Amino acid sequence: MTIPASRAKAHLRAVDPVIGRVIDRVGPFRLRPTVEGTHFGAVLHSIVYQQLSGSAAATIYGRVLALFGGREPTPHELLRVDDTALRGAGLSGQKTRYVKDLALHAAERGFPIERLHELDDATVMDTLTQVKGVGRWTAQMFLMFRLGRPDVLPELDLGVQKGVQRAYGLRRLPTPKQVMKRGARWAPYRTVASWYLWRVLELPSD
Repeated sequence: MTIPASRAKAHLRAVDPVIGRVIDRVGPFRLRPTVEGTHFGAVLHSIVYQQLSGSAAATIYGRVLALFGGREPTPHELLRVDDTALRGAGLSGQKTRYVKDLALHAAERGFPIERLHELDDATVMDTLTQVKGVGRWTAQMFLMFRLGRPDVLPELDLGVQKGVQRAYGLRRLPTPKQVMKRGARWAPYRTVASWYLWRVLELPSD
């Protein structure tokens, strides 16, 4: 899905002058969903990268793929790999259980892992969070960066919270509930607003 950036920015400027100023400072909207590979591979990637620095996660992810000749495994291939091999690639015991649970779900005939793009946002969230290790935040990142859905507000994301705090000059970090309340006006383009809130943290302080 392609997010209509011009329409989204016009809407955000109209409903929230603060976000409008952020848009003016940051510049063009550059979120481009990742289309390579499978949905299963995208969720696998997300689980491996959880709570790790980018470089460390990339190294471990590369080692996991090396177990399959350098490519994304299928669910059945991942299920056949011994846990010790995944641990040897650098996955923790917990993440090894998570990726195996993902593969187990994805291998089931009724689990729509490769049809997620056909489902509405709420159903995607409900489907993905059935997998151990896939919480609300991970499912939201999938919606934004894999499916390109335009109206996702990751209220639990620390970067979004810090972006709101900085953009609005708040003394304290807003709670997830406060982020949702403030962001209600941004619908149906909350993904775009979130992206700009991440980017505002990269700007020099006023």
